[in-house]
Amino acid sequence: MFETIVALATPPLKSALAIVRLSGDNCFFVVNNFFSKDLTKYTKNTIIHGQIIDNNELIDDVVLLLYKEPNSFTGENSVEIISHGSPLIFNKIIELSIKYGARMATRGEYTSRAFMHNKLDLIQAESINDLINAESEESKKLSLMSLTGKTSSLIEPLKKDFIDLLSNIEVNIDYPEYKDIEEVNNIKIEKTVDKSIDYISKLISDGKKANIIKDGINVAIVGKPNVGKSSILNALIGEDKAIVTNIKGTTRDIVEGKFIYKGIVINLFDTAGIRESDDIIESIGINKSIKKMEEADLILMVYDSSNVDKEDEEISSLLINKKIIKVYNKSDLIDEKDSDFLYISALKGDINILKDAIISKLNLDQSNYTTPSINNARELGILENIKEQLLEIKSDINLPIDLLASRLKEVLNLILSITGEDYDFDMISEIFSRFCVGK
Repeated sequence: MFETIVALATPPLKSALAIVRLSGDNCFFVVNNFFSKDLTKYTKNTIIHGQIIDNNELIDDVVLLLYKEPNSFTGENSVEIISHGSPLIFNKIIELSIKYGARMATRGEYTSRAFMHNKLDLIQAESINDLINAESEESKKLSLMSLTGKTSSLIEPLKKDFIDLLSNIEVNIDYPEYKDIEEVNNIKIEKTVDKSIDYISKLISDGKKANIIKDGINVAIVGKPNVGKSSILNALIGEDKAIVTNIKGTTRDIVEGKFIYKGIVINLFDTAGIRESDDIIESIGINKSIKKMEEADLILMVYDSSNVDKEDEEISSLLINKKIIKVYNKSDLIDEKDSDFLYISALKGDINILKDAIISKLNLDQSNYTTPSINNARELGILENIKEQLLEIKSDINLPIDLLASRLKEVLNLILSITGEDYDFDMISEIFSRFCVGK
């Protein structure tokens, strides 16, 4: 039996309308205690107009959306109460619901119950949170593909291959007298493993690119003092957020900004100019700059076109194994330009060439925007683990079949865990704790 839960499904703000959502076996009986009509007589999903009443006092005129299990989001009996959007009203409805037997829902509990009732798998469940947090149209479209089950279908070929392989191995071991069953040997296992490694490698590659579209990238703007880092940030985001002066060391802390270009969220971090400094506060800022450089997905290494020197080389030496765009700012101060360099003038707003360079560096193509992909961090992490285990199995391919079968079962369990078919309760609880209370 699932106890009745209640939560506000809309933001806790004054608005035209608010929705209070209840779900659970007894939710109709709970609402019956303060609603003007008898909900227990309804046998199918319906919309009802009526009043919320507490001790003969009218609280609000409302519309109820009534869902009979299993035909609801959670798979349980559910009621959504659409009231006027006054906090006094929706808080009173929640208070009455708790008074008559409901309890406050925890984070993600509605989606968790939908998962428990097999209304959606774990990829679909996580896509709901991604959809809520989407910042671009492209990110929204990727999340919708996952929500509708298109992404989950990518796991099916893997699942089928390993289930078929393990089934045949089991029959070969347990019933060797069955001659009409295909014999599974080490060569066949290796073929399946090789095929799966190739498929997973493509899933990971596509997923990482889609993850950029979905979540954006972190870009650190670095360089020595007075090369125009803050001016570049201001020009990219289209506002004067960072202070710009001719005084070295003006930027002493990380200044953050954000813009969306060609569907990608670019999170910018303007850092303190890197140099030797006896100023304690500036030194703290410089250390923060170095740390942000290490964390960033992409570095904009900024040079003053009219003054490139040894200090620039020393900063560049800190950027080993990082994805870098070298940006030569203040191009308006020089006459001759090297065609191999990227020149801009942040002061004059000559910045679109840099925006295009950032997008080009991501190596995305149109298919990354339009096809389903395993792009959630948890799911990608599991795929990486599966690939690693398959590579280990390949290196030990000459082991006895029964030992290989045991390791293949572990791989299958990992595959099933992506969609939640073989899940760990603590992991599931942690995933849904990231959701908002009303979802």
